Amino acid sequence: MVRVPDAKVALSTASVYPESTATAFEIAARLGYDGVEVMVWTDPVSQDIEALRRLSDYHRVPILAIHAPCLLITQRVWSTDPWVKLQRARAAAERLGASTVVVHPPFRWQRQYARDFVTGIWRMADETDVRFAVENMYPWRYRDREMLAYAPDWDVTKDDYRHFTVDLSHTATARTDAMGMIDRMGDRLGHVHLADGRGSAKDEHLVPGRGTQPCAELLERLAGTSFDGHVVIEVNTRRAMSSAEREADLAEALAFTRLHLARSATRPGTRSEVPSGATSGAPSGARSGARSANSAAAPPAPAAKGPSPAPAPPPTAAAPPQTPPQTPPQASSPAPSPGTSTTRESRQSRTPGSSGVRPS
Repeated sequence: MVRVPDAKVALSTASVYPESTATAFEIAARLGYDGVEVMVWTDPVSQDIEALRRLSDYHRVPILAIHAPCLLITQRVWSTDPWVKLQRARAAAERLGASTVVVHPPFRWQRQYARDFVTGIWRMADETDVRFAVENMYPWRYRDREMLAYAPDWDVTKDDYRHFTVDLSHTATARTDAMGMIDRMGDRLGHVHLADGRGSAKDEHLVPGRGTQPCAELLERLAGTSFDGHVVIEVNTRRAMSSAEREADLAEALAFTRLHLARSATRPGTRSEVPSGATSGAPSGARSGARSANSAAAPPAPAAKGPSPAPAPPPTAAAPPQTPPQTPPQASSPAPSPGTSTTRESRQSRTPGSSGVRPS
């Protein structure tokens, strides 16, 4: 028998860069992803809640998570105030039905924001059912030099957060023990960015299985636990020579994830199976196989009594920038090392406060 966990597999809209947010919804629907994570960045459609709602309805692909605009290239998206960015990300998640907001730790030069970050994230988390899942980062490296660019720390397990996002491309760049970090996160691991890496100083975001990270081991562990978050494919397809090659990479990533999320349990007289289509990376057939392997597909539209009107066309995405930003949207910023931590007691008793102002 095969046990497929409840975790949904989503496509990050950053994974189709330099194509648009609208294209990500189209590809996610065609390949059979359970939903999308919207990277809020310079594409105007990614910032427009109503445009995102129309895309979700048109393609029947739910929005499962919002990635707040935390990148160097998004410093002016949704305000220059980082707390306003998080408030807007939470509002977008609530209006679009997303369960998670992904947020990076502050840059070190954001001193006041960094000083209040841990307390402020708890305060905001106390005000909503949306999870604020803080993502592990990495040191930046240039040749033999290393710069600690994030505060309080790139290793988020050194601080006390209610939920974490683990990114396996970031663990590769940091050259840290990914499974050790996941152990430290424990049951506070609420979200996964699945990608691979080889330990380069650059944040690679390879298709899972093409690097050195324990992508399969992580997925198999999730399958045997009560993990109730989402697994998001966040890979770099910038160098794909064509749309077909990009789509094949994303189909391969989905197939890899489905396969390793299926945990076999042998029973006498029964035949073990894997999800249909889970062993092929080709786009054709990926949708039917993936949806049969995980029951999180969008429900069929109800039958209408009369002729159904044609669905409204999806919003048109803005053209991508003429030159790629210095950091692609799926890679968080320039550069990589190890860290340790301890698990602290839950701080559910924290006093909630208003997130409408910068926490003091």
